[in-house]
Amino acid sequence: MAQADGAPGPGAGQPYVFKLVLLGSGSVGKSSLALRFVRNDFRSILPTVGCAFFTKVVDLGAASLKLEIWDTAGQEKYHSVCHLYFRGANAALLVYDITSKDSFRKAQQWLRDLEREFLPGEVVVMLVGNKADLSEEREVTFEQGKEFAETQRLLFMETSARLNHQVTEAFSAVAGELLRRAEKEGQTPRGDARLALNPRPTGRAKCCAH
Repeated sequence: MAQADGAPGPGAGQPYVFKLVLLGSGSVGKSSLALRFVRNDFRSILPTVGCAFFTKVVDLGAASLKLEIWDTAGQEKYHSVCHLYFRGANAALLVYDITSKDSFRKAQQWLRDLEREFLPGEVVVMLVGNKADLSEEREVTFEQGKEFAETQRLLFMETSARLNHQVTEAFSAVAGELLRRAEKEGQTPRGDARLALNPRPTGRAKCCAH
């Protein structure tokens, strides 16, 4: 299990604490995205076994957020185990490789898994098309990713962990949405409170997420 910490700046107040899970099939670059965001580092790494854990404080000006990032294993044999890491999640990044249609289909499966675990709007979900630096080998177009995200009410962004392209922006966009919803719900900066992240004013009937 790996861990890295980011500390609030001088004089910063107590940060909100949110749990974020990285989901997707093997070799799509989940660990690379986490390492690039937390440590600004990129290197070839072995597949995650079980789960790796990182923390990072994100400064959003008036408030700061501490993201507890759970990087789950993508191999099929760990799929059932990874469901354990969903518990208590406030946000999820569904990651696929733009050079692999199969990984895009697997990301959609992970979304269905999330929908079985959470109420509508209970988690902030972003669809992330990684490895944008390999555009010549692209199998999933930007439009396909964006269209799927829009139909499912997901945030969407393409990234490159290798080139550090839109990695910070992706995590920051999720953090910003978490903060917006927390303030709307009137939540104080504490790590022990679950957010009711329903973007609609209607009741919390069981259905879909991300």
